[in-house]
Amino acid sequence: MMSSFRQSYSLLLTYFLIFNSAPMTDKKKTLDRIDRKLLEILQKNGRISNVELAERVALSPTPCLERVRRLEREGYIKSYVALADGNKLKANTLAFIQVLLTNTSTANLKAFNELMKGITEVESCHMVAGGFDYLLKIRCTDMQHYQRFLGEKLATIPLVSQTHTYVVIEEVKAETAIPVRADVQ
Repeated sequence: MMSSFRQSYSLLLTYFLIFNSAPMTDKKKTLDRIDRKLLEILQKNGRISNVELAERVALSPTPCLERVRRLEREGYIKSYVALADGNKLKANTLAFIQVLLTNTSTANLKAFNELMKGITEVESCHMVAGGFDYLLKIRCTDMQHYQRFLGEKLATIPLVSQTHTYVVIEEVKAETAIPVRADVQ
């Protein structure tokens, strides 16, 4: 009788493990509470050890690592980066520049996009809707560097019709983490 119980238990356990150990990508279509917590923690500290990360989300290390790898594979995690201090790197001047193009044809937009990707002072470039076409975030060592950037790089681009610059006096908040909403799929 005991061996019959063991066989039944063993069979039941085998079925449970088979049906509950399928890759998470097959089972899950939405992020659960643990996935969201992993993303929140990793956005604040991408160098956290897997063991510490697992403890913080109440998982053992192996399932935690599997979840992180799935989040990477599915594109929720794009990369891990070190955020440098602009002041320590002598990039003390931060500015936002509104750029108006002469013409917003598809070819001009593509050309401007490619040009911006190659300019080291441009930290980010966003095509926007409204009274101008692009919003640039740039970093320069000082105002003289900014003046050279504007006069020798940005203003020499034939596609650029007009610019308006806003120099940052104080960076009040510069958050890189994206809030992870409960309804994210």
